[in-house]
Amino acid sequence: MTRKERYRFVIDYFQQHAPEAATELMYDTPYELLVAVILSAQCTDKRVNLTTPSIFKKYPDIKSLSKAGFEDLFQLIKSISYPNNKTKHLIGMAQKVVEDFDCEIPMTVEELMKLPGVGRKTANVITSVIDRQPNMAVDTHVFRVSKRIGLVSSSASTPLAVERELIKNIPESLIHKAHHWLILHGRYVCVARKPHCHQCGLQPACRYFHKYISAKP
Repeated sequence: MTRKERYRFVIDYFQQHAPEAATELMYDTPYELLVAVILSAQCTDKRVNLTTPSIFKKYPDIKSLSKAGFEDLFQLIKSISYPNNKTKHLIGMAQKVVEDFDCEIPMTVEELMKLPGVGRKTANVITSVIDRQPNMAVDTHVFRVSKRIGLVSSSASTPLAVERELIKNIPESLIHKAHHWLILHGRYVCVARKPHCHQCGLQPACRYFHKYISAKP
């Protein structure tokens, strides 16, 4: 199967089986999504979703978060991974948005990356989810799944390299959705240690399945 055929199969499969794929983070506004994504680094969405309601109750908008005290906010997120750094990042992010963007969450990758705690992956998530921009956030799931299936070349050794190959081969109108397809597939089917290959509908197109699973006696 050529790479073009592989992409066509994978896209057709997900369009049929996951047409409404979306983030599992709970949010109502761009501000809430940005807070949730910053907290989600090296932490599960489930844990983040248990934590954010108390944050948004006490700090309902970016302006109130910008005035938060370190200890007050830390107490609300101490069950999250790296709470010290994330407390600093959230307060710094909010202050930067208030001072430089007139309390409005910016909607370009370049501007978002100027905020404390916001790297390229987070900026891609915000712009693709909120604004449906054709940006591909490459986390560990997207990196693993795209390489296992064979959507990207084995030489794509960095998240940026994987991002560029995926964007090049996925129709622009579907990039914002493909991000969720790959994340959710990696979270529940193509898991890191023992992928559930025999339950996977992508078998016909998957390089990993043909090389390591179907080839076994």
